[in-house]
Amino acid sequence: MRYALQMWKNTRMIVLTAVCAAIYAATLIVFKTAIPLIPGITEVRVAGIFPMIFGILFGPAGAWGLGFGNLIGDIFGGTLGPSSIAGMAGNFLLGYLPYTMWIHLVPFSEKTYCWDRRSWRSWASYIIITIVSSAACAVVISVIVDSLGIVPYAVLSKIITLNDTVGSLVGVILLIAVYDVAVKQLGLLWTDIMEVGEIKKGFLRPVAVWLITAGVIFGLFGGLIPGIPSITAGWISTAIIITGSLIL
Repeated sequence: MRYALQMWKNTRMIVLTAVCAAIYAATLIVFKTAIPLIPGITEVRVAGIFPMIFGILFGPAGAWGLGFGNLIGDIFGGTLGPSSIAGMAGNFLLGYLPYTMWIHLVPFSEKTYCWDRRSWRSWASYIIITIVSSAACAVVISVIVDSLGIVPYAVLSKIITLNDTVGSLVGVILLIAVYDVAVKQLGLLWTDIMEVGEIKKGFLRPVAVWLITAGVIFGLFGGLIPGIPSITAGWISTAIIITGSLIL
């Protein structure tokens, strides 16, 4: 979490945050009413192609950009409401988990923040993190929206997870297209912009990664266990996701 706070001391990272937020918000607004899934809450998100790209390339700037971009999209898309804060937090996770999980996803991690299209580890990490970050976003948003009495948790969590997962899997095409230009020609990989220390070894962060993974699985399917309401599973999952994210 420290880099998500330290980045606010770096002017280029702040500019990247604004750029990510603008791109994300603009795409959300344009397609806000194109194919609504739950009117006023969620829709087929063309902007879903961006979270993994922003997270891997721009790190904490991508995470904040997605959070603020989603809020701006709600404001100018006509869907601003109490659930918008949940949307901001959930979309922050969509960008936060990709770069924090990337180096600690044992045994798939490349042990570097770089993406390598020729490496099976990068592909495995991309797919796993796509699913986990999408589900984490879905769980956090859905428990709050359910608590507000707007949409049942069990329904909304599945829709958001599927929506964001499909978007990010399609988005890998864009990542392949822009990665070399962004990193090698423009020098926009976040670790080249802000000061980043050596990757810390140890078991705590890999455990946090798999704790989050287990947490989102429980959040999505824990309600199938007799005696455990879906919303209870959602709140337990949210607590696990937040705890794991703070450790990362």
